[in-house]
Amino acid sequence: MWKTLKNLSRWLTPGLGIKRWLLVLLAGTTLLAIGFGVAVLDFYRNAPDTWWLPALSYLSLRFLARPLRVAVFGALGLALVGLGIWGMNRSLLEPFRPRSGSVVEAVAAYRRKGRGPRIVAIGGGHGLANLLRGLKAYSHNITAVVTVADDGGSSGRLRDSLGIPPPGDIRNCLAALSNDEALLTQLFQYRFGNDVEGLEGHSFGNLFISALSEIMGSFEDAVAESGRVLSVHGRVLPATLHDVRLVADVRLQHTAIAVRVRGESNIPQTNGHVQRVWLEPGDPPAYPKVVQSILAADLIVVGPGSLYTSILPNLLVTDIVEAMRSSRALKVFVCNIANQPGETDGYACQDYLQAVDVHAGHSLVDLVLLNETFPAEAADLEWVRADDRQIQYPVHRANLVNEARPWQHDSVKLAETLIRLLEERTGPLDETA
Repeated sequence: MWKTLKNLSRWLTPGLGIKRWLLVLLAGTTLLAIGFGVAVLDFYRNAPDTWWLPALSYLSLRFLARPLRVAVFGALGLALVGLGIWGMNRSLLEPFRPRSGSVVEAVAAYRRKGRGPRIVAIGGGHGLANLLRGLKAYSHNITAVVTVADDGGSSGRLRDSLGIPPPGDIRNCLAALSNDEALLTQLFQYRFGNDVEGLEGHSFGNLFISALSEIMGSFEDAVAESGRVLSVHGRVLPATLHDVRLVADVRLQHTAIAVRVRGESNIPQTNGHVQRVWLEPGDPPAYPKVVQSILAADLIVVGPGSLYTSILPNLLVTDIVEAMRSSRALKVFVCNIANQPGETDGYACQDYLQAVDVHAGHSLVDLVLLNETFPAEAADLEWVRADDRQIQYPVHRANLVNEARPWQHDSVKLAETLIRLLEERTGPLDETA
């Protein structure tokens, strides 16, 4: 009994939006009771003398003092209202009860995230998806800005055959932001094997988004509808809707010879050092909703991810860089934990920042977030370290490593650190929101 009363009282927690409707319910119940009482009294006064009138008098507790009668009827009324709410809760909300925790906890978390900070995450690939998995615990107001320069695998084939932006990175981000990464999300991420003729290597999610693009008439509407199917809170937006290709000048390893490499998927395969990258056609306009999200953001996160093929393609869109410079948000660059073979061999943190400065201009971010823990059992990885004397930005170090996959960030640690850095600037987030 005590546990039931305790659970009922939690519905009165500030920020759930429940108390206002409970007051409306109580006011309506009170007015109905008054109206019913007036009708009964009128009937009692005007009814002929019958055997049941004395019984009705006793049911009104007229033999008790007036204050005691008010207290008894008030207590019974509140008990019945509480019982009704409890029963309604069980009948109506039981089908939607979360797998863990109570309904009230789910409602409280939903309200808190709905009023969470406005976060824009810029990047692509698995690094961005990993970041989103952590951030979705703090806010529903997340916008993922994804590169559309991908031209390899299933995405590249669909891009060439259907003329749509590559859906692969967008699919990964939708899956990461999904409210329930269970069967439906697994289906979205399912990839056909080589034994399925015509579908070999294709992801079901890529095909789904491509089909929706044809049905709805636009790629951006297909992405939005896919988000609704996956119960995504937040948005995944392409950096641009233009058909762009990534091109790089690469200096071959151990030589002074530079070659021009076309295509995002070909750049890591070239055995050399990337000197610069650009988009063709140059200076494509940003997707307008991306600019709006950046200007309204509280926190902008750049990275982690492949430097030249996931992060910089977004920053080569001039509108995005200009919006970042105009935004009053806290702008954080998340440096990778380990270097990517074929793309950032031998890089230190300052090399990542120099590449961003060269391609997007100086002072684009306010802060650099860097991992400080390097597990001994993964000594074969090439860790990204830093020399603070060569970095012109404030650096925050933290334990961000994923113990199971030490070359990746731990999504929970990374998100927790980013939110803490935001709170240091803006003050604590409203826990009762």
